[in-house]
Amino acid sequence: MSTRTRTVARTVTADTEETVTVPELPADDRAGDGYDWMDTLPGSGWVALPSWASEGWDAGAWPYIIFTVARHRDEEGELFGYGTYVEGDTSTRWFRSQEHCFEAITEEVFFHWKNGQSHGPENLPETAAELPSGDRLPYDWTS
Repeated sequence: MSTRTRTVARTVTADTEETVTVPELPADDRAGDGYDWMDTLPGSGWVALPSWASEGWDAGAWPYIIFTVARHRDEEGELFGYGTYVEGDTSTRWFRSQEHCFEAITEEVFFHWKNGQSHGPENLPETAAELPSGDRLPYDWTS
């Protein structure tokens, strides 16, 4: 497993439209698959997010769809980010509010569930907004 020196990027938060400096999600080097890409995460400020919602359903479909999360603090307070790796393409979104970040993750995870790209709850509603509150939060490994 390789470790990486944390690099930073400037971006705009999705909820408050602030320009912030945050840990950069490693880019795909195209030398392997998603598992190889996950080996670049240690030291970057990002960690893989395997599960989501009340029952710990799949957040993605490794090694093709991988969700990551990061938390960062700047002079204004905490920032919450999530990133995705989808067959080699990476993207990130940052939020000042953890609640807004969780809502965005729920929307994207729901998209993959609804389209049969990852394993999620049966009998999904039409929209992510209609999911029960427990299915709009990270999986709680302690319960």
